[in-house]
Amino acid sequence: MGTQFHHECNNSRSTQESMNRVLTTAMAALVLGGCISGAHAQKKQAAKSGDADIAKLKAALKDPANLKEQAPAKFNAKFVTSKGEFVVSVTRSWSPAGADRFYTLVKHHYFDGVKFFRVVPNFVVQFGIHGDPSIATKWLQSNINDDPVVQSNKRGFLTYAKSSLPNSRSVQLFINLRDNVNLDSMQFAPFGKIVKGMEVVDALYNGYAEGLTQLQGQIAEGGNKFLDQNFPKLDGIKTATVVP
Repeated sequence: MGTQFHHECNNSRSTQESMNRVLTTAMAALVLGGCISGAHAQKKQAAKSGDADIAKLKAALKDPANLKEQAPAKFNAKFVTSKGEFVVSVTRSWSPAGADRFYTLVKHHYFDGVKFFRVVPNFVVQFGIHGDPSIATKWLQSNINDDPVVQSNKRGFLTYAKSSLPNSRSVQLFINLRDNVNLDSMQFAPFGKIVKGMEVVDALYNGYAEGLTQLQGQIAEGGNKFLDQNFPKLDGIKTATVVP
């Protein structure tokens, strides 16, 4: 009897310990599940808040006259495109008015969705006409003052496109695919340069070459809808943001 009782007691203790372990594991799982659920909810809320902030910044693009910010002395902008990423380093002293406008545009997500409509091999990549005609037409008419040419239009340098008229820069930009030093005397003032991802710029679709150069008015009026219907192979910008 003593032996049997001792065995039954051992079985009882063993069963109780097993139950305790199950309960402990279950409680730990509940706590862990609660933490994961809480973290997921926080991440989701942060993403929603971030989307709301971006939407607010984009909404401000409707009124170019009220968007005039001064750029830091130096800053970087990352472009995520349909071909990959590249980073532009901007030095304000090279072209203060140009840098300020570029900083304002990037900060307010102006370039999100913009197409590289002119890609001429061994010359330039041009972009900057917004995909929404109601925004494009306003910004193309919002010119900035000229800056003196401080840097040369070397390969990888970023510059504003303009007409032969003074103070005609607005939002269109081009990246030099080679050393285009002849543009310096024509008052094209670089304000930044590609410091990472130049191979991405080189890989942008160039099959249309100069084909869209004379269609800039139609691009502005028709937006990305016009480009997608008629020039579907164009590469574009997914996002452009100021980065450390």
